[in-house]
Amino acid sequence: MNFDAIIVGGGACGLMCAVQAGFLGKRTLILEKNDQVGAKILISGGGRCNYTNLYTTAQNFISENEHFSKSALSQWTVDDSISFFETYGITGQEKTLGQLFPTSNKAKDIVHIFTDLCEQLDQKIELNCEVKLITQTNEGFEISYEQKGRILKLNAEKVVMASGGLPIAKMGASDFSLKTAKQFGLKLTPTAPALVPLTITGKEEAFFAGLSGNSIHAIVSNNEISFEENILFTHWGLSGPAILQISSYWKPGQQIEIDLLPHQNIINLIELERASNGKKVLGNFLTSFYTKKFVEAIVKFIPTDKNLASLTKEDFIAIDTFIHHFKVKPAGDKGYDKAEVMRGGVATDELSSKTLESKKIPGLYFGGECVDVTGWLGGYNFQWAWACGYVIGQNI
Repeated sequence: MNFDAIIVGGGACGLMCAVQAGFLGKRTLILEKNDQVGAKILISGGGRCNYTNLYTTAQNFISENEHFSKSALSQWTVDDSISFFETYGITGQEKTLGQLFPTSNKAKDIVHIFTDLCEQLDQKIELNCEVKLITQTNEGFEISYEQKGRILKLNAEKVVMASGGLPIAKMGASDFSLKTAKQFGLKLTPTAPALVPLTITGKEEAFFAGLSGNSIHAIVSNNEISFEENILFTHWGLSGPAILQISSYWKPGQQIEIDLLPHQNIINLIELERASNGKKVLGNFLTSFYTKKFVEAIVKFIPTDKNLASLTKEDFIAIDTFIHHFKVKPAGDKGYDKAEVMRGGVATDELSSKTLESKKIPGLYFGGECVDVTGWLGGYNFQWAWACGYVIGQNI
């Protein structure tokens, strides 16, 4: 059967690419490793799918080339995503910080749009297909893949690599796009887990384990950037939106700083209370802001058993340091199995920013997570994937 392009991977980028190509009268074949398409779409946002972010800009992405994403994001904007999904029956509702979810709160509704459109547009999807090798031929490419224990081969003029990154293995994640890029002599930017919980080991491990379950609104920062959202203490370290965000900018050996009471001054609040109620114990005062479990655990850092009138200058320094400048040096992260996305990937200077085609290998395209463009938490990575799918679909 003749196809204008073969798409490796039936995730967000691959599905959008097939549909957009179909709108232009082109025929594609998606080869999907799993027994269903859109595996990561289906689990995203707790099964609700945060499918874009209203405030998306190029500044919400990490890449060695901060300008690379601008072209794709301008060709397929947030408004385009919203209009596309509304056309096929999905209206969005804004949650935190511009995050847009379907009003149905069902990620499967997103996937159904694509599978229905692929059927209507005669875009073929083959499931349980693991692509093993892509080789260049005089006419384009030969794709070798395994399906039901058989090795099959197809030829196509153009190939789209949309097989994602290394998170999450049980969702069928692999390094196949990266291996293919390397095979064809394309450079890779070093990869690492991103949007991932951070671990604490050693002498601080017991302290963090004792705080497990506490969620606190905070500002988390390093030398590059800061994020204000909730953090979550766990028995192995730190998680929660603000931690996932900073993890994309964190490197082993670095510290992060946490302000556990943003936009307020704990010393001023204590002095205000002390003026009228000096006998109040500091621990009881702090339960206005934190759980009793949290207050009991932090006695090793600040004198929670003292009354407010007894607090010394040294005590105030300790309190201010702990509440507003709590420093943490993570031991590591929870790895690709717990990461939402991958940082790094196919180097952007190997690709045309306008078409996402390889500069060295005509007819070979890379889109979505396998490219060195990593979005923040909150729908940005889906917006990048939709934009990649659209751009490649216009150009194959």
